Amino acid sequence: MARRTFFSFHYERDVWRASNVRKSSQFIMGTESQWIDASLWEDAKLTGDAALKRLMDNAITGTSVTAVLIGAETYNRKWVRYEIQKSVEKGNGLFGIYVHNIRDQSGWRDNKGLNPLPSGYRTYDWVYDDGRNNLGSWVSLAYAER
Repeated sequence: MARRTFFSFHYERDVWRASNVRKSSQFIMGTESQWIDASLWEDAKLTGDAALKRLMDNAITGTSVTAVLIGAETYNRKWVRYEIQKSVEKGNGLFGIYVHNIRDQSGWRDNKGLNPLPSGYRTYDWVYDDGRNNLGSWVSLAYAER
């Protein structure tokens, strides 16, 4: 069964890598994704913290799983932490995917970042754990374990 999935990530640094995950053919065919359009994010940033929180809260509403895409600096992002907190409060399935090994538009990999998830949640490496072929099962497992 398809699970609406919210992606949380450090936008400025990891949008290229996040786009690779979101566009993986296996995921598109297997489930529906919830994606915040970048222009909405930028508009909300100009309006202030309350607008950002509303945008994130609304995006998480209607989802049953949250995938945190873990890059080099994700751990330090207050809005990623907010999205994780809201996902836990809502009861979403939650898991992390290390995306630092996905090559960016210049062909570079990044440094592995610290895991921002609370203890006990599963994490995977997109490249080494074959995310393209396993993302659907990771989403299903996170939903089952919520």
